[in-house]
Amino acid sequence: MKVLTVCVVAALAATAVGSAFAADPDKAVVMRDYTDTVAPAHQQAYEAGLKAYNQCLREHHVKFSEPTVTHETGNDYMYSTDVGPITWADLDTLDTQAKTCDATWRAQGNPHLDGETSAFMVIQTDMSYLPPNRKMQEPPSILHVIDYTLKPGHDASMAFTEAVKKITAAAAKSKWPYYWSTMRIEGGGDGAPDFLLVIRSKNWADVGMEPNPALWKMVAGVYGQTDADAIRKSLNDSIAKAPDHFDKYNADLSYTAGK
Repeated sequence: MKVLTVCVVAALAATAVGSAFAADPDKAVVMRDYTDTVAPAHQQAYEAGLKAYNQCLREHHVKFSEPTVTHETGNDYMYSTDVGPITWADLDTLDTQAKTCDATWRAQGNPHLDGETSAFMVIQTDMSYLPPNRKMQEPPSILHVIDYTLKPGHDASMAFTEAVKKITAAAAKSKWPYYWSTMRIEGGGDGAPDFLLVIRSKNWADVGMEPNPALWKMVAGVYGQTDADAIRKSLNDSIAKAPDHFDKYNADLSYTAGK
């Protein structure tokens, strides 16, 4: 499959450079994620409530888009809505603009929730390999999301950071035609992963395509087999767990600013 294996993508999910964003918040690239769990019997009513909330955002000309995906695997009675990427300062503006619609959500969305979690996702630019024309692309149809929890301790984090930088540099140098984004999780609460990696695909056929060359072959082509093996071992030794799931973009449940 085009999806990177868990032991491979784990390499892309750890970094310590995110602290640079915190030092200069206005330059941060942050996303706000809300993930809702809904009982099967409440799905229709929940979706109606989400559409009503989006309509309120539209009527008040909120300038930040809020795309929504449905979880296609794992717990598939879940929905995730994200805002971003924006700056930390933009979050203050968003709170002000969307406040008027809070009552709509509480009245029409909240009654149908089994639960909701929220977290900030800070994009790690040095650990992400993105297509040059990404800003011109439509929202991807399918997302492969991998959640990473690292083993405790500074050494594991540093090992990830070093390895991810090397893999990202190798992909850029070799112009490897497969892309990912890596985000550090902040404020996710107990049980939240440390990092998240997203691979975007245009359809299921795209998901199923094998990368050519495979990731580790690409890395070995840049650094040599011995160094590639050492990077791989360091990553595998540093990760505690990495569950994954697939999400599908739902235009009917999404709010697009300006439309």
